[in-house]
Amino acid sequence: MHSLKSFHHIIGEAFAKASFAQAPSQLYEPITYTLDLGGKRLRPLLVLMSCELFGGEIEHAIYPAMGVEIFHNFTLLHDDIMDNAPLRRGNKTVHQKWDTNTAILSGDTMFVIAYEHVAKTNPAMLPDVLNLFNDTARKVCEGQQYDMNFETQPNVSIPDYMTMIRLKTAVLIACSLKLGALLSNAPKESADKIYEFGIELGLAFQLQDDFLDAFGDTSKFGKAIGGDIATNKKTYLFLKAFEMATGDTLVRLTNYFFDKEIGLQEKTEGILEIYRQLKIDEITRVEIENHHSKAMEILNSFQFPAATTTEMLKLMQEMLGRER
Repeated sequence: MHSLKSFHHIIGEAFAKASFAQAPSQLYEPITYTLDLGGKRLRPLLVLMSCELFGGEIEHAIYPAMGVEIFHNFTLLHDDIMDNAPLRRGNKTVHQKWDTNTAILSGDTMFVIAYEHVAKTNPAMLPDVLNLFNDTARKVCEGQQYDMNFETQPNVSIPDYMTMIRLKTAVLIACSLKLGALLSNAPKESADKIYEFGIELGLAFQLQDDFLDAFGDTSKFGKAIGGDIATNKKTYLFLKAFEMATGDTLVRLTNYFFDKEIGLQEKTEGILEIYRQLKIDEITRVEIENHHSKAMEILNSFQFPAATTTEMLKLMQEMLGRER
């Protein structure tokens, strides 16, 4: 089994050798810029790891793994436009560095490039791979639409939210794992099961991200605390707090979130105080652990030799153990 460090190196080398520089430069420079920002590249790592877990040759999985990562970055590029986000990974977003029209068109081209990489799959496996990729791409778009709907939708339930993050975040993680299984010619039952492992892992990953946005250490989390609070984003913590708050606590919570006269620092500190009062931090940790435990139960059901899952467990810790 390759080490996690080796998998990182393999993916890094693959992107370092790839060239996306073509004419017109105005179209392709933003693509190179976006992919050079790097990121954790969790999804291609999961493709390669899953492929090796099921006995496949990871050399055959590198192009599809890159395709998943390019697709992921395409979604981030377009998400940044919709959110009017100024920064991505500490750098200017494409629509800020260039302009919105360039960002839209470069993102569309990234989607095509992602398909070109995924299509470099063993022809015998290609139909199943493309069906999985198409289904995932559609679901990610559905998840983004739900997320946008929630911005103006007055009544959003926690089940609504869990459906949204399953589509927007978890299915691409699940797709990455199932893709690795398909590329190793694993049995359908095994491929479907590793997909469900990915769903639970993805849900835990997004809930952890929600938690850290409120309660994380800025130096470890990598971005400012309270971003979701500042934008009134309907996260698990937001929804759980409104579900539990009553009386004066509910009045104060509502005022902090929706009274535009309250300054950002006062708003953030006030809401975090209420979250702690309602034990929202503890409740969220329990929910994260619930999905982590379900993921572990599925992974353990494969009865892989312990030596082969060591690196997968390290990656899970990387994903879920940030600042824990």
